[in-house]
Amino acid sequence: MSEGTVLPASFRDPNGFVFRREGRLYRQVNHRYHEHYDFLMHSGLYDALVKEGLLIPHSEESIRYAITEDAYRIIQPVEIPFISYPYEWCFGQLKHAALLLLAVQKRALSLGMSLKDASAYNIQFTNGKPILIDSLSLEKYRAGQPWIAYRQFCQHFLAPLALMTHVDVRMQQLLRVYLDGIPLDLASALLPLSTRLNLGLLSHIHLHAQAQKHLAGTPDILRPGQLGQTAFLGLLENLLSTLENLKWTSNSTPWRDYYTFSNYSAVALDDKRRIVSDMLEQIPPSKMVWDLGGNIGVFSRVACLRSELVACLDADPAAVEQNYQETISKHEKNILPLVCDVTNPSPGLGWENRERMSLQERGPADLVLVLALVHHLAISHNLPFRRIADFLRQIGRFLIIEFVPKDDAGAQKLLAYREDIFEQYNQAAFEREFGRFFRILDQKRIADTDRTLYLMILRDAQ
Repeated sequence: MSEGTVLPASFRDPNGFVFRREGRLYRQVNHRYHEHYDFLMHSGLYDALVKEGLLIPHSEESIRYAITEDAYRIIQPVEIPFISYPYEWCFGQLKHAALLLLAVQKRALSLGMSLKDASAYNIQFTNGKPILIDSLSLEKYRAGQPWIAYRQFCQHFLAPLALMTHVDVRMQQLLRVYLDGIPLDLASALLPLSTRLNLGLLSHIHLHAQAQKHLAGTPDILRPGQLGQTAFLGLLENLLSTLENLKWTSNSTPWRDYYTFSNYSAVALDDKRRIVSDMLEQIPPSKMVWDLGGNIGVFSRVACLRSELVACLDADPAAVEQNYQETISKHEKNILPLVCDVTNPSPGLGWENRERMSLQERGPADLVLVLALVHHLAISHNLPFRRIADFLRQIGRFLIIEFVPKDDAGAQKLLAYREDIFEQYNQAAFEREFGRFFRILDQKRIADTDRTLYLMILRDAQ
């Protein structure tokens, strides 16, 4: 047996696990799954799903890479460049992930297989779209069996999407608390009474929640032997129809409309784009860029011209939704919009706080964009420059960062309703504190403003 490191997110499934060996990602398929694996590979389902862009492709590798003696196959899946989680997805991303899973299930059923689980964590976003990354979640279909993944699908997808549609889009954050999806009894209690007039939500959430209570842990409301293939397809079509009718249109928010009502003139915005582009030319092309507080992705689209992937992180779900819809309309493959509050980023979650990685664990990035953000961190959140710089040094090698002086209109808005206790908020202090960790490679004043853009590199970077 070879030495390797099993990933903390991949220990629950007895059919196999994901591990790293010499920096490469592998999956071990155990003997107990061999019948399902062989059927997947020889039935034509694997080829069909990969061709349709629904399943991550893999290659088969030498069994000598096995970690344990019960290995049947070792496969090497194409690696996802940035792992994201459902509580970081906007409404559109979560909905598209749900539709993907239903498409996989329908395709699988046509070729004699079915999903044994419907976890949102089996989906990742790459090349601008969702994809299933867990081929071991498919098993041979047994005629008449219920869809054992039904409850999980409703908890991971339908319940949060219904709550985001009918209550508040921020209900998505319940997925950070309930890692196996939002309990259906909780979703039913939170949804307005009017949703009981929606036949899809009535059956899949409200009545489903009642059935769970009465059946004391039975995973779904349909008992074994009661779901033939025709009824199975009917269930999938009904779920699909229910999902498609869930729509969320964001109201105008200050951050989604930031560039419409911002302090930047057209001259200033154009000059800022030019400076950022020039600074990007001064450093090597990046594999990974994080755009913190990236809003609707204006500067992510500048950065993506010289990087393989830009993760655009913003706390405003409306801005992230608009950004995501733009990536779809423009067929952009290397921008990943995510809902993330940099002042409270995603922590390590799950068993031993290790199953779901913290934001920091998914770094460091080659480059971090911190544009029009530092004054919010320092003034709105009382974060000293040194603490901001210390955080940024942990997550990136290069910085393109913007300093907004206190007399700028943007900073004055933040000070309008609070006492000015920020004696140390000035450009000299900013340069001094960031200088503890970074070297300044370039700095430019943005035209028609008193704002300054800096290009920095970690002092200990090679």
